[in-house]
Amino acid sequence: MTEQNLKTEDVRWDLSLFYLGISDPQIDADAEKLAELEKAFNAKHKGNLGQMLGQAITDLWEIDMLENKIFVYLRLMTSLNVAEPSVKAKRAELSRKLSQVDGEYMTFFRLELTHLDDASLANLYSSDEVVARHRPWIEHLRSFRPHILIEEVESALTKRRSFGPHTWGGFFDELESDLEFELGGEKKTLTETLNILSKSKDADERAEAMRMINDTLGGWFGKYSAQTLYMVTGSKNVEQGERKYKHPMEGPNKRNRTPDAVVEALHTAVMDVAGPLARRYYRLKAAHLGLKTLRWSDRNAPLPITDTANVPFDKAMEIVLAAYESFSPTLADIIRESIEAKRIDVPAVKGKEGGAFNNSTVLPGNKPASFTFMNYLGSSRDVMTLAHELGHGVHGILAGQAQGPLMYGYPTAYAETASVFGEMTTFNFLRRQMMADGNQRGFLELLMEKIEDSINKMVRQIAFSNFERRLHGMDASYQRWEEPKKLSVKELDEIWLQTTKEIYGRGGEVFTYENAEHLWAYIPHFHRPFYVYCYAFGELLTQSIYAKQESMGDKFEPLYLDLLRAGMTKDVVELTSPFGLDPTSATFWADGIRVGLGAMVKEAEALSRSLGILS
Repeated sequence: MTEQNLKTEDVRWDLSLFYLGISDPQIDADAEKLAELEKAFNAKHKGNLGQMLGQAITDLWEIDMLENKIFVYLRLMTSLNVAEPSVKAKRAELSRKLSQVDGEYMTFFRLELTHLDDASLANLYSSDEVVARHRPWIEHLRSFRPHILIEEVESALTKRRSFGPHTWGGFFDELESDLEFELGGEKKTLTETLNILSKSKDADERAEAMRMINDTLGGWFGKYSAQTLYMVTGSKNVEQGERKYKHPMEGPNKRNRTPDAVVEALHTAVMDVAGPLARRYYRLKAAHLGLKTLRWSDRNAPLPITDTANVPFDKAMEIVLAAYESFSPTLADIIRESIEAKRIDVPAVKGKEGGAFNNSTVLPGNKPASFTFMNYLGSSRDVMTLAHELGHGVHGILAGQAQGPLMYGYPTAYAETASVFGEMTTFNFLRRQMMADGNQRGFLELLMEKIEDSINKMVRQIAFSNFERRLHGMDASYQRWEEPKKLSVKELDEIWLQTTKEIYGRGGEVFTYENAEHLWAYIPHFHRPFYVYCYAFGELLTQSIYAKQESMGDKFEPLYLDLLRAGMTKDVVELTSPFGLDPTSATFWADGIRVGLGAMVKEAEALSRSLGILS
C-alpha cells in the first residue's frame, strides 16, 4: 500500500524548534557556546563543589539542555536518512570536538561529587534547596564510587568516546538500511520484508520471505554483524574489569537501580513460567492454522480469522487517542499537543532507519519535547506500536516537566512502563467495543494478537538476553561468567538456536527452525549491552500495575501519573509500593506472568473452544 493510501505522507517531523537544517550556522554557534560553558564550568566549580554544589547543578542544567538540543537534533536527522553524508559528517565532527571538550573540562564533576565527604553533603542537603531537590540523582551517582577510575583515565575515555564500539553500531544501521530483498518481482527493504511475516496469509510466501532474509543475513552482512558484536563485547569486558564489576551485567543493573538477584529472578521466571505458556499458545495457534507443527516463519503469521486490511494512519491515531482519553484526559492532551507540533514521523521510506522509537528530551528554557518515529505500514500491530511509542512520549513529557534535565531520564528497566501501559489501555478499549458489539471473533483475533505481542516483549526478549549473556561470556547453564571470545558466524548461529529452543521448544515440538539460524545478525539492540531484558522487565512490571486498576478505582490514575513524573528519582520498590506491589518478592515475576499472559492464554483457549476452533 502506498503512503497516500496509508495517509502517512504528511505525517513528518517539524524539527525547526532545533535548527532550520543541517547547514544552519546556529548548530556550530551552539557547539561553540557549549564548549565555552563547559570551560567556564570547570574554572568556576572545580575544587569548589563542597561549597557551590547547588550553583554547579544549576549551571549544569544549562549545559545539559544545550547538549540535548545539538545531539538530539543530529540523532533525529540521522534516523530520517541514515546514509545522508552531510548529517553523518556533522554528527561525527561535533561528537569528536565536543567529546574532547567534555573529557577535558567536565570529567572532574562526577569524581569530585562522588568523593565529597558525607558530612559536607549532609550540610548541603539541609541548607541548599537545589542540592536537596537533586538528592536522588546525587546519591545514584555516588553509588558508582567503587567503579570510577582516576580523572586522567576517565578524561581519556570520554575523549575517545566518539571512536568507541558504538560507532560500529552506527555503521551497522546504515548498512542494514541498504539491504534489499526481491520478492514477487519487487525489491523490498528489510522492514517491508519482515512485515510479510506478520501480514501474509500465504505460508509459502512467508517461508520464502524468511529464506530470503536468512540467506542475506548469512552472507557479508552476517560477517560484519559478528565483528560488530565482538567489538561491543570485547570493549565491555575490558571496561568492566577495569572498573572492578563482578560481571558484565552488574553495571547496567546498577544503572537500572535493580539488584542482580531481581534481574536473575526475572530471567528464571520467564524461562520456567512464561516459556511453557508461550509453547501452549503456539499449539493453539497451530490449531487455528490447521497445522500440527509451525515453521518459524509462521510465528507471527496472521490467523485465518484475521482482517489483514491496512489501517490508514489517521484511523490508527483516532483509535489510540480515544483509548488514552478513556483512561486519562491528561495523557490524551499531551498526545494532541505532539500531533499539533508535528513531532511524529511515520512513513516507511527507503533510507530511513528501521523500527520505531521515541526520543524525549529537555531543551533550553527547561522545555520538554518528545519525538515519535515509526515505519508505519498499516498493520494492526503498527496501531499497537503507535500506542506503545506515544506511551514513551507522555512518560518523557511528564518526567521532563516534573524533574528537569538532570532527573527526567528514567532508568532503562522502567522505560517500557508507560509504553506497555499505553498498549494495554488501547487493547482494553478495543476489547470493550468488540464485546459490546458481540464480536467474539474480532475479539479473539485482538486477544491472540495481544498474546503474541506480550510473548514477543517478554519471552522473545529473554531469549535475546540469554543469547546476549552467552556472547558476553556466561556459560550455557547461566551460572558462571567467563572471558568472552571472538565467535564466528557459525558459532553465533549455534548459540542463537540453542537460546531460542530452550524457551520455544526443541525442533519439532512446537516449531521447526529452518532458515532461522542467522536472525541474530539484524538485531541492533545487542550493540547496547544488556538493554533487551528491560522489555520483559517493563512488560511484567506494567502487567502487575495494570491489574491493580480495577480494584483501586479513582485512586489509580493520579498514582500512575505520579509514577510517570518520577523520572529517575525512585527505584522500582518505591515506584510500585503505592500499588501494593513488591518486585523483590520471590514470586513477583511469576505472579505477573500468570495475571497477564497466563490469563490471556486461558481466555483465548476458552473462546476458541466456544467458536468450535479448538476441540
